[in-house]
Amino acid sequence: MKKVLIWAGIAVVVVAIAVVVWIVVKPSGPGKGFVSGNGRIEATEIDVATKLAGRVEAIMADEGDFVKIGEPLAQMQTDVLRAQQDEARAQSQQAITAVASAQAQVVARQSNLAAARAVVRQRASELDAAQRRFARTEPLAQTGALSLQEFDDDRASLHGAEATLTAAQAQVAAAQAAIKAAQAQVVGAKAGVTASVATIARIEADILDSRLKSPCEGRVQYRVAQPGEVLAPGGKVLNLVDLNDVYLTFFLSDTVAGKVALGGEVHLVLDAAPQYVFPATISFVATVAQFTPKTVETASERQKLMFRVRAQISRELLQKNLKQVKTGLPGVAWIKLDAAAKWPANLEIKVPE
Repeated sequence: MKKVLIWAGIAVVVVAIAVVVWIVVKPSGPGKGFVSGNGRIEATEIDVATKLAGRVEAIMADEGDFVKIGEPLAQMQTDVLRAQQDEARAQSQQAITAVASAQAQVVARQSNLAAARAVVRQRASELDAAQRRFARTEPLAQTGALSLQEFDDDRASLHGAEATLTAAQAQVAAAQAAIKAAQAQVVGAKAGVTASVATIARIEADILDSRLKSPCEGRVQYRVAQPGEVLAPGGKVLNLVDLNDVYLTFFLSDTVAGKVALGGEVHLVLDAAPQYVFPATISFVATVAQFTPKTVETASERQKLMFRVRAQISRELLQKNLKQVKTGLPGVAWIKLDAAAKWPANLEIKVPE
């Protein structure tokens, strides 16, 4: 029994010495010119939502499906919009008819004006004749060669001719005003046509918007609604992950974050594929420090204030590996602070072919 305990003690000592030696001689990374941060792959999320209130008629994409730009994802019911479209088209036809009617009224008023001007000319001729007759009979009446009755009749005829001319001139003014009113009706009718055309275009746009399409190349992350549900304006139907906007978010201390430049080179090593090293660039460095999230660092390191940094993966690389992109994967971002330093062999870029 004592021998077993002695050998067990020796084994414990050997293991302890081995651990100490490993801690002392273990590799510390690529060198002082490099820093790293732990993080996770993230991507921009986009909610596919309906613009108008309505019922979901169909959803053409399932969770996990890869979709392309412009690909139909869901269809909202358009029965009400179709009815509104028919109504707007009927109103447009009425407006076109109203324009034709108003234009005909303008022509009629112009004819009335021409007739009124002819009457004015006639009344002016009658007045001229009455004035000439009165000019001849007035001296005769003064000399007694003409009876007073005849003289009074000529004077009355003159005054009547003057009155009828004034009335005819008023008819001309009224005809001109009627023309302006008819022309205003034409303008209003044409505005009605324009408004009806705009209404039809708006309804057609709403009908097109009722077919929800993918705004990006991505993956359907999850369904928010199901066929048959009635949604309010802005109601979410699907959630997409934009696979052209993928990045790894990690954290650096203030002493390091100040040395990191936007556009700087980053090499990413993912836990799920340690045999590859992906290139990326610094696209964001937070201006305010924060406590590191629990999912990234240990409890002790969460007490430190860190700066959030984002390493953007190039679109070209993403396009070649769309179906391999997975959000949420943990990894390490390596940054070279010393421009003269060289990347070690295990951190040189190596991507899937």
